[in-house]
Amino acid sequence: MGALTETSDDLRLALRRLAKAVVVISLIEEGERKALVVTAVSEVSLDPPSMVVCVNRLASLYPAMAKMTPFCLNILDADHEELAVRCVVEAQGEMRFGLGEWGLSDDGVPYLTDAQANMFCETRASLSHGSHDLFIAEVTGAKTSGDVDPLIYADGRYGHYTPHED
Repeated sequence: MGALTETSDDLRLALRRLAKAVVVISLIEEGERKALVVTAVSEVSLDPPSMVVCVNRLASLYPAMAKMTPFCLNILDADHEELAVRCVVEAQGEMRFGLGEWGLSDDGVPYLTDAQANMFCETRASLSHGSHDLFIAEVTGAKTSGDVDPLIYADGRYGHYTPHED
């Protein structure tokens, strides 16, 4: 095995081959809507229904996550690529909500109404590791929309899901 820097470079190349659904975390902190694109999201359990999401501590949304603010995981549709790009590089704060149809849950959490799926979450635990915190959240509600066609990110590019024909 190589030195740590070689391992990090090898890992970066390996992770480019790990296709992931593109997810936007959305929440409200002190009256301001915030959104962040993430791909480090995974299910934890169905009993209790729970998810884990990793957030860089330098992200503008991180302080709200650290306060255990309720949030929504919005799994983007293949047609939401422009929204994903806007949330990553082009916009900050409220400007990230300039694309897409956004609603407000009964609990006051912003969510993308035409996302592939929405999972409304409340953080139950967190763990710090390296540059990120892992937030384990209980899913308090979920909804789906449309056909299964999530926006996928792999090899530094966006794409979409193409199922095999039977």
